[in-house]
Amino acid sequence: RPAHPGGRRGGRGLPSVTSAVAAVDLGATSGRVILGHVGHNELRLTPISRFPNGPVQGADGLHWDVSGLYEHVLAGLTVAASREPELVSVAVDSWAVDYGLIRSGELVAEPFHYRDERTANGVAIVERLVSPAALYAVNGLQFLPFNTLYQLADDRASGRLDGIQSLLLVPDLLGFWLTGRRVAERTNASTTGLLSVTTGRWDDALIAKLGLPRELFPELVDAGSPIGSLLPDVVARIGANLRVDAVGSHDTASAVAAIPATDPDFAYISCGTWSLVGVELEHPVLTEAGRLANFTNEGGVDGRVRYLHNVMGLWVLSESVRTWEAEGDAIDLPALLEEAAVVSEKVSIFDPDDPRFLPPGDMPSRVAAWFDEHQLRAPSSRAAFVRSILESLADAYARTIEQARELSGKTISVIHLVGGGSLNTLLCQLTADRTGLPVVAGPVEATAIGNVLIQARTQGLIEGDLETLRALVARSSNHARYAPRNTKR
Repeated sequence: RPAHPGGRRGGRGLPSVTSAVAAVDLGATSGRVILGHVGHNELRLTPISRFPNGPVQGADGLHWDVSGLYEHVLAGLTVAASREPELVSVAVDSWAVDYGLIRSGELVAEPFHYRDERTANGVAIVERLVSPAALYAVNGLQFLPFNTLYQLADDRASGRLDGIQSLLLVPDLLGFWLTGRRVAERTNASTTGLLSVTTGRWDDALIAKLGLPRELFPELVDAGSPIGSLLPDVVARIGANLRVDAVGSHDTASAVAAIPATDPDFAYISCGTWSLVGVELEHPVLTEAGRLANFTNEGGVDGRVRYLHNVMGLWVLSESVRTWEAEGDAIDLPALLEEAAVVSEKVSIFDPDDPRFLPPGDMPSRVAAWFDEHQLRAPSSRAAFVRSILESLADAYARTIEQARELSGKTISVIHLVGGGSLNTLLCQLTADRTGLPVVAGPVEATAIGNVLIQARTQGLIEGDLETLRALVARSSNHARYAPRNTKR
């Protein structure tokens, strides 16, 4: 997979008028449409719309309302096109692993949510057919019970794949609705467990071993490839004829592309519902030590490798807040974070990666049960509980970054923390304290920025490799620096 050569126009020939692209960024709790104005020395984002997202309980399990999300996307693009006559393209990124099944050109049902309990059956099926070590040698992925191949194994066993013509990951599904073209963008396809980590292609032998129909898996395309023009009905709906481009459609791939790194020796934390913690490499690491540490080799933009481990992330905090609010209490999270910052008691920490914290529901009770089982003192107040969550996340980040350094051999001198978690000043400071490394926090909208930058380069509005794009982010975005304090809690 060769590195991207850059834009189509040379730096001195770039247009002086800034054109615009639209980033559709779908997260696990919300989605957004953002205008990006990009030029040779300009990067500016304008939020257009934001809309909620979350699991929907159906008769057969937990789903996403992707059809509803698509309507929100079309509404946002309509506003974007009306505000910006220079709008030239759109691209979609989202969370990984989940997908829609297509029969006769139509989505047969809303995609299952990765937190649905059906995935356990898929894990058992796959492990009977291929050993974890053999699987890691093929796909280089950490074990997560909701990886696409486990979901597909359950689909096959239940008959849900009967008559299905195509599988489309969530961003590719929206791209199909926009253009009529079925493709699989490679960074997101790398999270399915069915892509060869060494060739970057669908692994036909593994697909056959799992008994999956090969025709399900569409043509692979790289970030930076044009997908196609909008369908006529979409043009009529939004009032503009745009091109749809492939970007790093796995949101973390786009976020890592937008890290404002000026030092190549960096680790990253893409922090939101999940925290993706790792380093960027040129080649995968397929050692047994890496497999046992549950590190993953996911595809990055321009053929880079995202060598990382998933940490549960701010899901633990947000689900705790939802539980307290469901009990009838109004929660002012900023005030609660301020109280947590001045908690004087030494709080216990827990393992946020414990599988019990994966499903939705009463998070405080599960954390309290973890402490009870491990004979540790539970927090004495909600502020202390929040402090415990953030200390536990920072501790997990520190352990993971040290493992990434040891397993990859990469020197790490700074940590870049991007995404919504970069606004959590307490979490950023605790991360610096526990790692002993400076933390550069921001940009918040790193995923949308990465989406915008790859579109702009594909359109020829800017040029250069990832380092050049990151330098533009460093010049154009806001970020804060946290130095490690001498004392560790």
